[in-house]
Amino acid sequence: MFYAVKLTPIERGEIMVTCPDLPELTTVGDNEVDALREALDGIESTLLLYMQERRDIPEPSAPKRGQRVVQLPPLSVAKVGLYRAMRAKGLSKAELARRLGVPRPSVDRLLDLRHLSKLEQVQGALEAIGYRIELQVLAA
Repeated sequence: MFYAVKLTPIERGEIMVTCPDLPELTTVGDNEVDALREALDGIESTLLLYMQERRDIPEPSAPKRGQRVVQLPPLSVAKVGLYRAMRAKGLSKAELARRLGVPRPSVDRLLDLRHLSKLEQVQGALEAIGYRIELQVLAA
């Protein structure tokens, strides 16, 4: 899963990053490499905001000419998938916790993009609600 971002030079060589699919996202980096690193952090922060506000997470659109793409880490992709699956099933965190036999804070951590859950834990939660993870390795 990736999101397209627009890099715009601003003062003193800094670069501003925006994301058409996530209008709340605006961040700045000291150079292009730093800007793309900040973009990943900003995308994950914005997705967390959407989850906290119980909003739908938009599907990424195809990058347009001149835009760069920011790839989310596999664990973040799995967590976003779990969130989307829960919304599709109308499933609350409390209900998922009940199905998994864990306290609700454990489900909070499974959905927290900043928490280093084990991929197997997210996979187990997805399986408990009738979903699975499909992972691919592609040439760069």
